Amino acid sequence: MTTIVFVLLSYLIGSISFAVVTSKLFGLPDPRTFGSKNPGATNVLRTGKKAAAALTLLGDAAKGWLAVWLAVRYAADFGLDDYAIAACALAVFLGHVYPVFFGFYGGKGVATALGILVALNGWLGLALLATWLAATLIWRISSLSALLAAICAPLYGWFLLPSKTLFGAALALSILLIWRHQSNIRNLLSGRESAIGKGN
Repeated sequence: MTTIVFVLLSYLIGSISFAVVTSKLFGLPDPRTFGSKNPGATNVLRTGKKAAAALTLLGDAAKGWLAVWLAVRYAADFGLDDYAIAACALAVFLGHVYPVFFGFYGGKGVATALGILVALNGWLGLALLATWLAATLIWRISSLSALLAAICAPLYGWFLLPSKTLFGAALALSILLIWRHQSNIRNLLSGRESAIGKGN
């Protein structure tokens, strides 16, 4: 029962869409109605409000971190094992992708996944952030950076995560992220994917 409570809480935390909330605070249009229609930091950036995009990025990462940190922090107190922590990691990610508060229409989960992985292992999070930043600086294509980081997540996780269960969670997140980027992959292959700050 305790595990179910933590998993449900993680899902609800993940269901807070910072792209939508931040856009309302800044008086911006709903990110689900323009550009890529993806409620994430990259689409919010298309409004030209860098502060709103930054808050979206930080908020989405923070909620992923918070849900997993809570599970790890109180694991001993409530008897949560690695399977419960892995379930919380997946639940907060699925909350972001399918948020109950926003009609189950959410973002692709890049920032949230990063926050989750930082909570699982700080060095893993830093390695993935470095990978994402390097790819962004080189190619200036947000989706490509995200895909490269997603591919690297289980590779890094194999060495840095303390158990096979948590590695499995990282692998599952990687697969889900790649699956959520199907349209971007098609655009990349056809040369139609927009660079950051350009196009739709």
